Amino acid sequence: MAEPVALKRSLSLPVISFYGIGTIIGAGVYVLVGKVGAEAGAQLPYAFLLAGLIAAFTALSYAEFSSRVPTSAGSAAYIHEAWHRRRLTQFVGLMVAATGIVSAATIANGFVGYLEIFVQVPGFLAITGLIVLLTLIALWGINQSALTVTLITLIEVGGLLFVIYATRNSAPVLAWGEIFTVPERGALAGVLVGSFLAFYAFIGFEDMVNVAEEVKNPRRALPLAILIAICCSTFLYMALAALAVRTMPVAELAESSAPLASMVKNAGYSPGFIGVISMFAVVNGALVQIIMASRLLYGMAKRDLAPQAFARIHPKTHTPVLATILVGVIILALALWFPLTVLAKATSFIMLVVFCLVNISLIRIKLRGDAADAGLICFPLWVPIVGFLLCFALVLLQI
Repeated sequence: MAEPVALKRSLSLPVISFYGIGTIIGAGVYVLVGKVGAEAGAQLPYAFLLAGLIAAFTALSYAEFSSRVPTSAGSAAYIHEAWHRRRLTQFVGLMVAATGIVSAATIANGFVGYLEIFVQVPGFLAITGLIVLLTLIALWGINQSALTVTLITLIEVGGLLFVIYATRNSAPVLAWGEIFTVPERGALAGVLVGSFLAFYAFIGFEDMVNVAEEVKNPRRALPLAILIAICCSTFLYMALAALAVRTMPVAELAESSAPLASMVKNAGYSPGFIGVISMFAVVNGALVQIIMASRLLYGMAKRDLAPQAFARIHPKTHTPVLATILVGVIILALALWFPLTVLAKATSFIMLVVFCLVNISLIRIKLRGDAADAGLICFPLWVPIVGFLLCFALVLLQI
């Protein structure tokens, strides 16, 4: 009997770092800068900094887990390692799938704003056309290689750098001192609410652990890549946020359906270039989420954690047809019925619950004294404790 084929370990530290940056920097920042600004006002950079710090502690927990359990099952595997509870593992798996579905609906909503730069199309028609097209592509069997992901990352980061370059000499609306002054007590509530919304733009680092079985020396490379991705993303987000409130009135920024294009236009450049890049980021982000959610349902069904119908594979396309169609239908319904801000907050809320569970699971493993292998990357107990408290505080804030 032939041995089962294993995944090829081919991803180096630089490649997996680029992959991580690509999973974080996507459609979120292209769409949400204005909405976060509506909450945080002139302190917009602080909202992104706070969101980055909150994400960083949980990212450290994921980094240690990726060193302890270097498998591709991600969050569900970490929960199972700590608790060995079938229903809890099912719950986490479904929560992660729900995050992908709601995230794709959020992205689809943001797509309309950038499409309007080139052509006026009714919102419902643009959203429906986009989701149907991407679902068909997912059914066809698209597989993105690490090279493709790296290229997309370079394009998206290049778009952000172009916005920073284009707006560097724009007439200032606010002075740097007003932007980076420590928020007063009255402004803290807006920064906190804004950070909850901005947290959506950092979601993605947890997806890095799903390629653990394709990383060279994952116990060392994957934790380092997670930290590199979080740090680079936070720096870019803060620079972009600072330029946004410096060059545009907050009210105008909040009203824009394509905030980065508006920044470029105000600086005297054509918004067409950044509009194309933004649409590319939006379309790619939604497709990745559709594939992720459908494959997660397929994987759970194979392990009897979801209905067996989701495990059926089309003989020609080799894709989980029912799971993909179901994901596409739910995304379309959510995108048509709920506004972008509601969807982004729902995505953040669901992911924060998962992050709370992952942090608690690492606390449990540390407290029960599970043996650590040589070369394992470990962080102090207070890291997952702080990660849990920060995520739980944001959950309570939303409730």
